[in-house]
Amino acid sequence: MAVPNGAGPRRVLDFDTSMLIKSSMARALSPSDTGSRSSFSSVRENDDGLAQTFTRSKVSSYTEAPEDVFDESPTSELPQPSFQPPLTQPHSRLHGFWYPPDSFKGWKEIPIKGKLASRSCEDIQKMRITWEDSPTPPPKLQAGSHAPGSSPLEMLPGEILGAIIDLLVVEIPPNGLTTRNTDLMALLLTSRTVHATTLTTLYRHITTPHSRIFRKFLTTITEYPALATIVRRLDFSHFNPSMIFSTASERAQTRNLTSETLAQCLELTPYLQEFLAQEYIDDDLGPEVLKKLFFDIPQLQALDFCGCSSTSFKNSFTTVLANPWPEMLSIIKLSFHKCLSLPSAVFETILPRLGRLTHLDVAGTRITDEALEMIPTTARLTHLNLAKCKELSSDVVVKFISTHPAVTKTLAFLSLATDSTNHLLLGKDDMDALLPQLPPTLKSLSLRGSRMHTSHIPQLIRLAQSLEELAVGRGLDTSDIHRMFKQGDKFLPHNLRYLDISEIDTIIGSASALLATASAPLRVIEIEERAYERAAKLNKNLDKVGWMASEFGSRYWLVRKPMPGTVMENQRRWWKMGAESWGMRKVPVAAAEVGGMYGSFMFGRRL
Repeated sequence: MAVPNGAGPRRVLDFDTSMLIKSSMARALSPSDTGSRSSFSSVRENDDGLAQTFTRSKVSSYTEAPEDVFDESPTSELPQPSFQPPLTQPHSRLHGFWYPPDSFKGWKEIPIKGKLASRSCEDIQKMRITWEDSPTPPPKLQAGSHAPGSSPLEMLPGEILGAIIDLLVVEIPPNGLTTRNTDLMALLLTSRTVHATTLTTLYRHITTPHSRIFRKFLTTITEYPALATIVRRLDFSHFNPSMIFSTASERAQTRNLTSETLAQCLELTPYLQEFLAQEYIDDDLGPEVLKKLFFDIPQLQALDFCGCSSTSFKNSFTTVLANPWPEMLSIIKLSFHKCLSLPSAVFETILPRLGRLTHLDVAGTRITDEALEMIPTTARLTHLNLAKCKELSSDVVVKFISTHPAVTKTLAFLSLATDSTNHLLLGKDDMDALLPQLPPTLKSLSLRGSRMHTSHIPQLIRLAQSLEELAVGRGLDTSDIHRMFKQGDKFLPHNLRYLDISEIDTIIGSASALLATASAPLRVIEIEERAYERAAKLNKNLDKVGWMASEFGSRYWLVRKPMPGTVMENQRRWWKMGAESWGMRKVPVAAAEVGGMYGSFMFGRRL
């Protein structure tokens, strides 16, 4: 039972989750409270159903929660609550309950900030209801009602009840003024069964927007280790170091998030399965943290080091490489996206030990031919991102994609994109050898920066029967692209939803075959900046044929609008891992809504 106001600090197991429960959800600060600094943390997909629509607010999606409020009355004058431990586990505080002490005689005598209790409490006192009275017999149940703990909802299996409660989770708040997960807060007070299941939902995925929230979370799981066993994901993709402290020295002095505290957190979460980092915490990924992640958490399956490229991060990895490594690692999904500073030895050490690998993102890294070929034949890759890997040779890449057992039967996402201004991975001869070997399981293929020829169009038409995303390279012209969709007066059947022709200097007018109704299911066309500027000036003409211009970061699209009276196609796909927009540049390793720094890497950057 909850302790009445004035009876000391609240001690219900909402962990005074300044982290999740009371937390980022109780109250959000206004923009004036947080300052006007731009924050990547508010990058997210809109939920209006249109493709390629994003928001980037100056205020972070996650805001600082209020501190605990204590009554001004002296603590010694107030009756203190007592804790009743559960019978089955007397040392656990997870499923116990609080009850008033023997000195509690009702509400009337409890001062609240110098005043007597409210009139409603006085009315209750007049009814002579005190804790010394004999127990009141339970009321008779009315027809259709249920005894406590026996309602149909509470009697559901835990897995089903948990799945229902999961639907109430708001992973990313819609704006800086909206509280988060208030529905879950209410569920905590419903019943013991629903309370326990809701705790699982709240603690399973921990999102850390800034260091103070991390410190409060760490303090809570240190005090209540049972809660730490629920944690399955630690997500720092929304972390904003400038949100609370304006300078690096201020952040360092608080020591909320450091290599030591992060290692302590990992020590307390033995059942962790997903760890999502990014460049703003790379200095805190010390050797002890990396050793814990790779060696000491047997159930860890997904690791993301997106953008981590600081000198200290590189040195930490170099230190860990000197340790003896196990023959096999538990990691299934791994992302080193844009980890520019890591030496090749990191990949040559880790990749041979990933026998169950399904997701690998090494875009922009120093991965070598030797490391790529070391991927075990037992791996079953569904996602592979080799974009901008300058130390890979075309011969090895083509051979690997064509013959390696890890990719020939399961590959769904493949990016071989390069920046054509400074690097060429695939020439015309390489494309001649690669295109016929690409598996029919592919759903997304990026060949940006490659050298293509009009002779490749028949193979692209074949691939378009199964592909949903296609990014073509240089060497083609507008007529070649049109030939993929229309030959003569006949439109060809295809499965493409997204087409990237930003490597082609082209003008797309409202009369283009790509914008025709018969080109459906094509929904998004990515174009270069100059083509976008021309299209945006003629937006009224685009609107007449059911299209609109859209941009985000350094990317530009033409997007098909839904036809009046039609039901919009669901844009989610299993291989997009929670994303709804098309043309993602980064491979996600956890199924989640797109937001924070990951949203910027996935949809705001050209490569």
